[in-house]
Amino acid sequence: MQDNNSEAPAPERSVGGARARLLVAGLVAVALGLVLVVRFATGPGAPESWSQEGRVSWYGPGFDGRRTASGEVFDTNDLTMAHRQLPFGSRVRVTNLQNGRSVIVRVNDRGPYDPRRIGDLSGAAARKIGMLESGVVPARLVVLDGASP
Repeated sequence: MQDNNSEAPAPERSVGGARARLLVAGLVAVALGLVLVVRFATGPGAPESWSQEGRVSWYGPGFDGRRTASGEVFDTNDLTMAHRQLPFGSRVRVTNLQNGRSVIVRVNDRGPYDPRRIGDLSGAAARKIGMLESGVVPARLVVLDGASP
C-alpha cells in the first residue's frame, strides 16, 4: 500500500541558472569597462568569500620607508598590497591571470588612486607573480580572511 500523504523530496537548487546570470552580468561589466565583484559560497555551510577581478599594478622604490595608511612603514620586500576598501590586515590571494601565478599578501595601505586599477602590490609580491616587467596585469583577488568591504 502506498502512502499518499508522504511528501515528495524537495527539488535540489540549480546553480546553472545563477551561473548563467553571473556570466551575463560579467560580460556586460566587461563591455562597459567595469569591475565585477562576486560574492559566492563555496559549499553548504561555507563562509562567504569575496573576489574581484581587474588590473593590478605595483609600487616600491619611491615609497620604501614611508608610512602606509595603516601606520606601518612600507617595505617593498614584504608581501603586501594597497586596496581601496579591504580592511587592513586582510590576507588576499592575488593571481596573475596572464600566467596563473599567485601570491598571498596582506593589505596594509590604501590605493591605487588610478580608478582603472583594483590594487597595488609591493615589489616582492609583483616579483612572485611575474609582473615586474609589465608593471600592470589583469588579476583576480580572493580574500582568504578578514572582512569583505
